[in-house]
Parts: sequence; structure tokens; C-alpha cells
Amino acid sequence: MTRTYVVTGSASGIGATTAQLLRDRGDRVIGIDLKGADVEADLSTPQGRTDAAAAATELAGGTIDAVIACAGISAPIAKTISVNYFGVTELLEALLPALAKSDAPRAAVVSSMASLQPNSPEMVDAALAGDEAKAVEIAEGLAAQGPEVGYAVYPSSKRALARWVRRESITPAWAGAHIPLNAVAPGTVLTPMTAQLLATAEGRAMVDASVPMPLNSHQPPESIAQLLIWLTSVQNTHMAGQVIYDDGGADATLRGDDIWSWNDPR
Repeated sequence: MTRTYVVTGSASGIGATTAQLLRDRGDRVIGIDLKGADVEADLSTPQGRTDAAAAATELAGGTIDAVIACAGISAPIAKTISVNYFGVTELLEALLPALAKSDAPRAAVVSSMASLQPNSPEMVDAALAGDEAKAVEIAEGLAAQGPEVGYAVYPSSKRALARWVRRESITPAWAGAHIPLNAVAPGTVLTPMTAQLLATAEGRAMVDASVPMPLNSHQPPESIAQLLIWLTSVQNTHMAGQVIYDDGGADATLRGDDIWSWNDPR
């Protein structure tokens, strides 16, 4: 059965690969990106998100079977929190009515193993509270201190997104409406976004120090795309609120073997 997918970030990287794999197997894809997509929109702005959702819903004929949100940036600038968090969460919420009309609605987003890295708790809290102005203000303060400090905007955006997925996935709007909502957290993916950083030995060493990947090292976008496609397939009936670290073992390397004892008696 042909399904209608909305894929953000469809013009490059993981989004482009995901869209192509879906089209190759016969599904319909409505891509959203700044340019070179079925819907051209700026997801860093509230109006861009509203317009993108309306255009995608219209192109889909009112019913969307799945949304895969891949759009994101990693720059040490304030816009990163707007694109990576609000550009995902607000778009998904705007597409909920069209998803609800599907017989098997699904949604998945791209987080990152960077969600495990040092971040700004204040920015994360502001994002989760829906206060974009405050989140951007905090991000601007970090960015003004230079790229090394400003980088924290990226892991903060991904930490907030991962927490939003866990929080919202079990609510009446998602689980209660029979819509599995999950996230995939990649390690270092070979895309245009990482090409410059990985072009030098120094860059690769820096990346590998913060994102150790003992299994097969840096990954092609297909490894993430295939997982996103399964999460949004009809086969996924009960997985909800999961942040799956598809990262070559980076999560296990950094956090170790015990992530369960948080609730054990002390």
C-alpha cells in the first residue's frame, strides 16, 4: 500500500536519502526544505512552519500517513535552536490533524548523540516551555562568546528535542491518537554538514574524541534513513518515546553499561 510521507530537510543529507529510498519503493513523498523541495519554507520562523504545514497538508489531499523530520543545522548560532527544536515540534503539531486522518499514522524525528553532550539547561527548559524568544535570547548570549561556547546551542537543541519526544509521545495527542512518535540519534554521519569537519586529520580526531564510534566508524545517511523508515512504517505498532542511538556505539561508550539504576533503592 502506498503511503504519503512528509520529509523535512529533504534537499540534502539524511532527509534527501530518506526521501529517495521512500520514492524508490513506491511511496509518495512531500519534501520540505529551504529550496529544492516540494514545499519551500523557512522552518526557523513561526510563519514558515505554519505555511509549510498548510502547503504539505494541501499537497497531501488532507491526509498524511507519516512525518519524518530531518531538517536541522549545527551552526553555533541562535537560529539552531529555532530550526532544530521549534522547527520540528511546531511543524509536527501543525500536521497532527492530517496525521489523525491516516489509518496508520507515524512520526519520527532526527535527534543526535550530541544530546548527551554538555548543554545549556536554561535553554533546554525554555524550549520545553515553548518560549522561543527566551531560548533564542539564551542562544544569542552563548553565540556572542564565540563558536566554542556557541556550539552548546546544538546539543541543547537536540537534548530538548529528545525530551520533547519522550514527553509528548505518551500523551493523548500522540499515543492516545494511535500515533507512534520516536527519535533517532545518529553518530557522525557522512553528509554535507560534516564534510568540511571530516576533511582534515585534525577535524576527524576532534570528532572521534567526542563521538567515539567503535562499530564501523562514521556512518552513511542510509543507516539512519532505513531506521526512520521502519519507525514510520505500519510494522511499528508499539514503539513510542524512544530515542534510538544509531551511532556506532557512541552512546554505550560514553554512558557505559548501566543506564537503568536511576530508580534503584539507594
